[in-house]
Amino acid sequence: MKNKDNQLELNQIRTTLAIFRKNYNENIPYGFPKASFAVLREFKLTHPSLFKKGDEWSVDMHRKKLMDWLICYSAS
Repeated sequence: MKNKDNQLELNQIRTTLAIFRKNYNENIPYGFPKASFAVLREFKLTHPSLFKKGDEWSVDMHRKKLMDWLICYSAS
C-alpha cells in the first residue's frame, strides 16, 4: 500500500517542461510518439485549461491527455 501512495505522490508532483519531457519520453510504451519541446508547447497552447497554474506539468494531469493528443497530432 505504501508503494502505491508513493507512486501517486510522484505522479502528482508538478514539474518543469524539461523534466516532464525527459520522464515522459523515458516511460512511454514502445511505439508511441516521443515528445519534443515544440510538441509540448503546441499541446500547451491547444489545452490552456490544463495550465491554469502556469507552466507546471504533472504525470497525473498531463500524461494521458498528451498521449491521446500526440497520436492524433502525429497522424496529421
